[in-house]
Amino acid sequence: MTGARADRSQEGPLQIRLLIADVDGTLVTQDKVLTPRAIQAVHRLRDAGIAFAITSGRPPRGMTMLVEPLALTTIIPGFNGGMFVRPDMTLVEQHTLPASVAARVIETVDAHGLPAWVYRGKDWFVRKREAPHVAREESTVQFPPTVVPSFEGLLDQVVKIVAVSDDLDAVKRCESDTQTAFAGQVSAARSQPYYLDVTHPSANKGAVVTWMSNAMRIPAEQIATMGDQPNDVLMFAKSGLSIAVANASPEVQREATHVTTSNEEEGFANAVERFILPAARPSDLTRHGH
Repeated sequence: MTGARADRSQEGPLQIRLLIADVDGTLVTQDKVLTPRAIQAVHRLRDAGIAFAITSGRPPRGMTMLVEPLALTTIIPGFNGGMFVRPDMTLVEQHTLPASVAARVIETVDAHGLPAWVYRGKDWFVRKREAPHVAREESTVQFPPTVVPSFEGLLDQVVKIVAVSDDLDAVKRCESDTQTAFAGQVSAARSQPYYLDVTHPSANKGAVVTWMSNAMRIPAEQIATMGDQPNDVLMFAKSGLSIAVANASPEVQREATHVTTSNEEEGFANAVERFILPAARPSDLTRHGH
């Protein structure tokens, strides 16, 4: 627990006006299912006057299937904040890597022997269709990659590069080496144990909280965040209340204010009921008849 959070707790009851949730491993189940209880929890948030937003390493296009069931009206930060879109997918803002940096990142990933993916605008490029996790990612985001022999000529306007492998130690080493080699030039963090996301330095989930705070005019201390991976810790640090799901690593759980059940055990809905709704502003609860 940070000193800043401890200081705020002494100022009186925490009031939450916005919840920002990670998607994979947090909001949806391992099979990428949005449960009826999760949908109901989002509706209960709105009834209590609390706004709801999602953020993910996914491309915005890979979150379109969540817009209607959750009745999303807030800006959607995709690519860990590399691209901000409206619910109708119109672009609000994006942060891209310089082409020279993108080329060097891919060289680094290749040097570690890991397959690389490139995301650019609405497109996803891979060099091998049968590479690890390509089929799973296609099922998750619900659109196919474009297979190319090389990434040459595609490195301007790159929003995200992903290093992918089931050799989790290799992914961890690549993360560390990328952070060291490109300090200040990129944000490099794992969105899953087997995915290393490399984005513009201002495209990270901590910056997402700041961006949403400014855009929605809600102080950061009145924002709650929920997640399961190391890249979610960045948004935990920026928000007034943070919740890790039980399927998160012990390291991630230690950085959160609270821990809920796993994403297979309705962790999102349980957290909303236990930790978020009690922190609604009393005036909102009264106005909505609670």
